[in-house]
Amino acid sequence: MARILIVDDEAHIRTLLRRFLEREGHECEMATSADEAWERLANGAFELVLSDVNMPGTSGLELAPRIAEEYPQTPVVMVTGVDDPEVATKAVEAGAYGYIIKPFVPNEIVIGVAGALRRRELEIANRRHQEELEALVADRTAEVQKTMLQLQEANVLLREVQEETIQRLSIASEYRDEETGAHIHRISHYTKLLATRVGLDEEYIERIRLASPLHDVGKIATPDAILRKPGKHTPEEWEIMKGHAESGYRILSGSGFPVLDMAAEIALTHHEKWDGSGYPRGLKGDKIPISGRLTAVADVFDALSTERIYKPAFPLEKCLAIIREGRGAHLDPEIVDVFLESLDDVLEIQRNFPDGEAYHL
Repeated sequence: MARILIVDDEAHIRTLLRRFLEREGHECEMATSADEAWERLANGAFELVLSDVNMPGTSGLELAPRIAEEYPQTPVVMVTGVDDPEVATKAVEAGAYGYIIKPFVPNEIVIGVAGALRRRELEIANRRHQEELEALVADRTAEVQKTMLQLQEANVLLREVQEETIQRLSIASEYRDEETGAHIHRISHYTKLLATRVGLDEEYIERIRLASPLHDVGKIATPDAILRKPGKHTPEEWEIMKGHAESGYRILSGSGFPVLDMAAEIALTHHEKWDGSGYPRGLKGDKIPISGRLTAVADVFDALSTERIYKPAFPLEKCLAIIREGRGAHLDPEIVDVFLESLDDVLEIQRNFPDGEAYHL
């Protein structure tokens, strides 16, 4: 039933224990000392060690912890002629599974050995279950990590598709009114800069960077004769021209994608004015979404500082004077202040994206 090593310096005790245990079907080997027991353990596997406590040289109390460390699946049961609770406590602390007092009767040996072997089986089963559980957790963790990686890759792809869509829609609006391609890139970086400086979170900053270039996408629906007219528009033409805000909103809204939803918001509101005199809905102050207010400052500066079909580029001082004049009337005063404080960075963006070159968002 089990292979047991009996360790005792007294021959008659070894013989007696062997007789009891072999009668129960166990296979037994014997050792006269702890050193001999250690040699036998090194040369063969045992399911249990039955050891005397007091032996010449290395004691059973010294042998037990060595076995527990090197052979954790081999339990030790101590046999001793000393009926001392302190010795029993030391035996348990040394890793013993049981403690039998001499003189003993056969049933005590049989029951002690059977209990230790049963405990060994339970601990091995528990250890195996623990290993299987750890392996299962490792497998599930690997599956979750793989799924997360796939989701990240899908999100990257989705983001690339969104950016490409925005890029192409922005290009389409450029072709209609003959503005330079650099315009939408300057707007993108101006709004990112301003959103950062007013303290918006990183997710919002990245979203407005991508969404703001679509502010004039509604011009796709504006007739060429009006859109490209070099002179002043008639009142009727101006009403049609203003319709690009609503057109852009209709083109971009309803997608369910955060970037395009913000782009729709910007398209609709970037011509609203702080004092309520803007279009298309006459929103006033904080009723205008901050995305529209940020883009308005960026768009006004870019329109003033660059050449358009209907005007030359204004000198920087004139641009700044108009921006200051519009503070609290046309433009959000706080954002104007941030813009003026960030002028060095604004001009750096302007230098990095001159007209006449191709860029990618």
